[in-house]
Amino acid sequence: MHPGDIYRDDAFYVAPTGELKAKYLLVLAAPAGRDVVIRLLTSRQHGRPEQPPCFHGDPYAGYYLGVPGDELKRKTWVDLRAQDDLDAIACRGRQERGTMTPVMQLDAATTARVIECVAGADDTTREQESLLRDALAGMR
Repeated sequence: MHPGDIYRDDAFYVAPTGELKAKYLLVLAAPAGRDVVIRLLTSRQHGRPEQPPCFHGDPYAGYYLGVPGDELKRKTWVDLRAQDDLDAIACRGRQERGTMTPVMQLDAATTARVIECVAGADDTTREQESLLRDALAGMR
């Protein structure tokens, strides 16, 4: 996993019906031996603007990606709300089982802008911010 990778996780959460539901997620930092910092993608605007792309205001903070392509054929935002990091070993297992599959990779410039935006978001923890800034430095 690398910053900018977008994955589809076919069993990301359990719906009230008990059905496993899919989510698209963006890898922002994947340091060796550490948890993976991600944010979820959404096609639901819910007050998120397209301009400026990096928006930290109400009602929902987000980063507007446009229409990324491949499976993501609708306007898409990176949801900047709090998100737990993923266990790297569990991610590998999910990939091996085919539950978590790569969809595409954002270009380096877009990835860097998203990482900078997420690092400055209110819901980003200090540890996540540190890992994000390290990932950003490694890209430059």
